[in-house]
Amino acid sequence: MADDYVEPWLRGPLSGVHPLLAPTFHAYAQAREDLAKWTDGLSDAEIWQRPHGLAPVGFHLRHIAGSVDRLTAYLRGEDLTPGQLDALRREMDPGPGRSDLLAKVNEALRASEQAIQAIDPATFADSRSVGRKHLPATVIGLVIHLAEHTQRHVGELIVTAKLSKRIEAGRTRPSPC
Repeated sequence: MADDYVEPWLRGPLSGVHPLLAPTFHAYAQAREDLAKWTDGLSDAEIWQRPHGLAPVGFHLRHIAGSVDRLTAYLRGEDLTPGQLDALRREMDPGPGRSDLLAKVNEALRASEQAIQAIDPATFADSRSVGRKHLPATVIGLVIHLAEHTQRHVGELIVTAKLSKRIEAGRTRPSPC
């Protein structure tokens, strides 16, 4: 990134976004930028490559889109649909290339941002349930988890993308970074 790059969370307040919701919007912006940067130049084969047995970049892109979609459903107080459950089961299956996967991530992030923006701050402590076991959560807890879970998988994707590029270049030994 250029020397004048400023991370999203340092770009100032977001107009019309509650300050307790803004960090998730910043995390989503950072995810979009990092995903575009670190997947740039990866071939479809590299997207689905499993260096050292790690989950492929394609899995992380699918999982980010899918988990954001599922967690946002819980945030709205909904149960998962059969389609969401089926997509969860297929996240590791090789499939589309970079552009299609990034489009799905962006679609999921946009829909989640709309749902988060619609939250009434008076409902932050309202109960929500997660998963088939209906584990307890709150509205604000889900908003925070959306950010942290997304960033966790972005980090894993970055490591996997770096390894995939090194393997493709014929260098499998890690370099001192």
